[in-house]
Amino acid sequence: MRLAMREAVKAAETGEVPAGCIIIARPTDPLAPPMSAHVLARAHNQTELLKDPTAHAEMIAITQAAAAVRDWRLLDTILYVTKEPCPMCAGAIVLARIPVVVFGVPDPKRGGAISVFNILAHPNLNHRPEIIAGVLEHECRDLMQQFFRDRRQEGSAAKG
Repeated sequence: MRLAMREAVKAAETGEVPAGCIIIARPTDPLAPPMSAHVLARAHNQTELLKDPTAHAEMIAITQAAAAVRDWRLLDTILYVTKEPCPMCAGAIVLARIPVVVFGVPDPKRGGAISVFNILAHPNLNHRPEIIAGVLEHECRDLMQQFFRDRRQEGSAAKG
């Protein structure tokens, strides 16, 4: 999750909503240290840069990981993201068959994973990943809140 946080900081530095995502190959040895994980993809939000509403961190990372494994099925992976995936990203996670999703802060207004739409656990879908929520939640929340605080202050300064 710390690698995803680094990506989120990159997003914030460029004026993007600070969401970062990492996809790793799931370790075959359960006792393997976290540092031995093979990173398949790393991304951050780029909607403003690319002028693309689909350029969320998860979408970009899923595309990168699929290219890395040369398959659209990301069966032996773990996705880490700083903020609960939106409905679009949750749908892509289901389609990619990602087995484990780890996120930091929930999104009670637009959360597509479990908070609002519950896409990742929907019983009618053919794939339901394991969900691990709240990892580094305070750090992820602080980053998000600081970003929006700064944006509001910039807006106030521009008006004044």
